[in-house]
Amino acid sequence: MAGRIIAQILVMGSGILVRAFAQAYRQALSNASKTGAAQEAMNNTVRRASKAITEQEARQILGVPENAAWEDILKKYDVLFERNAKQGSFYIQSKVHRAKECLEAIHQSKGQGSANG
Repeated sequence: MAGRIIAQILVMGSGILVRAFAQAYRQALSNASKTGAAQEAMNNTVRRASKAITEQEARQILGVPENAAWEDILKKYDVLFERNAKQGSFYIQSKVHRAKECLEAIHQSKGQGSANG
């Protein structure tokens, strides 16, 4: 009998919490749309996601000069990527990878042959 009452109280309390959470969420969405915060947050997210790395940034990340040969860039990339794979940070490893992708696209667009070496 006591277990049944406790179970009913828990179910009722859970229902009340879920309804209160849903109401608070709807109110937050309403407030955000009135102030334009939701649209601004969406624009910032899209802007950040579409921000491409520049050639200068890529060269700084890999530590290669502008006149570096593609083979030197790949060697530097391999060293940095492996070092961060073993004992570094995933964030730095991903930055190194994005820098290589950027320089690879530039290298290929210059028509200097295949950059997959």
